[in-house]
Amino acid sequence: MTPPENTPSTVSPTATARWLDRLRDVRIGVLGDLMLDRFLRGRVRRISPEAPVPIVEMDGSRDPLERPGGAANVAANLVALGARTTLFGVTGHDDDGARLLRLCERAGIETRAVTSMPGRPTTVKTRVVAQGQQIVRLDLEVTTPLPGDRTAALYGRLLDAAPELDAVIVSDYAKGVVVPGRFEGLLAELRERGTFVAIDPRVRHMGSYAGASVVTPNKIEVLLGVGRAAGDAADTETAARDWLNRLGCAAVLVTLGEDGMQLVLPGKPAVTMPTRAVEVFDVTGAGDTVIAALTLARVAGAGWRDAVTMANAAAGIVVGKRGTAVVRPADLRRELARR
Repeated sequence: MTPPENTPSTVSPTATARWLDRLRDVRIGVLGDLMLDRFLRGRVRRISPEAPVPIVEMDGSRDPLERPGGAANVAANLVALGARTTLFGVTGHDDDGARLLRLCERAGIETRAVTSMPGRPTTVKTRVVAQGQQIVRLDLEVTTPLPGDRTAALYGRLLDAAPELDAVIVSDYAKGVVVPGRFEGLLAELRERGTFVAIDPRVRHMGSYAGASVVTPNKIEVLLGVGRAAGDAADTETAARDWLNRLGCAAVLVTLGEDGMQLVLPGKPAVTMPTRAVEVFDVTGAGDTVIAALTLARVAGAGWRDAVTMANAAAGIVVGKRGTAVVRPADLRRELARR
C-alpha cells in the first residue's frame, strides 16, 4: 500500500472504521532494541531509618508483571490494532530473553527473525511501583553496538522480508541495533525499494536517519538535534524543519507531551494538535504507541494530518493505562468518536 498525499484532517467514524478494517491486510516489520519491562508492586508506609528513601513493602502474593518493551512494545501495539507484525532484533541467550519471546508470541507477534546472543544480556527495565507511583527503575543492559556479523545478519533478514512488508518501523533506543556506518546502507536500500520507513529516533544517531519517511522525536530530542537545550513552540518548529531538511524526510512529527503533537511537512505550515485532557496514569511506552498508530494509519490510507490525529488519540488512551500498555481498535473508535 502506498500512503496518499495530505488529505483533510476531519477523522469521521466511517473513515476510522475503513482504516481499521484495512489493518488486517497490513504487514509491518519492526526493527529495534528489544526489552523486557518488569513491574514490581508494593506499598510505602514509612521512610527508611538508614537513608531518606521510602521502604517499599513488596506484595508477595503477586508475581512480577512482565510485558514486551522497547521495539517489542511497538510490535505489541501494531498487533493489538490488527496488523500482522514481524519483529527483527536480538535478545540475550538467557531466561529473560526466553520470557520476552514467550510474551511476544502470546501477543501474536512473529518472532522468527529474533535471535539470541550469548554473552549479551537481554535488556530488562524493572520498575518498582507503590500506590500507583513509580519509585525507582532498575536497568539491566549493554548498549555497545552489535558485532558486525550480527548486524549484517539482522539487517539482511529485514531486507529479505521487505518485499512482503507494507512498512518498516525502526525503534531506536540506542541499545546497539542501530549501528552508525551500517544502518545508513540498510535505510538507503529500503528507500530505493519504496518502503515506508518510520523511525523513533535518538539524537546521537541523527546522522544515520537520512531517507526515512518520517521521524518522531520528542520536543527535547528535536531541540537537542540542533544544539538547543530548550525553546518555545516557534523554536520547536524551526528545529523540526532543520531535521526535515537534513534528513530528507516526508514529515517530522514532534511529540510535545501534555501539549500534544506538532506535524511539520515540507512547504506547509506546521500543524499543532493539542492533546485531549485525560487522567495520566503512566507515560511508559507512549512513544511506541504513537509511531505504531501513525504508521498504520498512513499505510491504511490516511493522510498525514488524519494519521497524526489517530496517533494523538492513541497516545491519549495509552497514558490513561498503567504500565506498558496497548491500544485496541474499540478504544480508538470510542476516543475518535468523542472528538
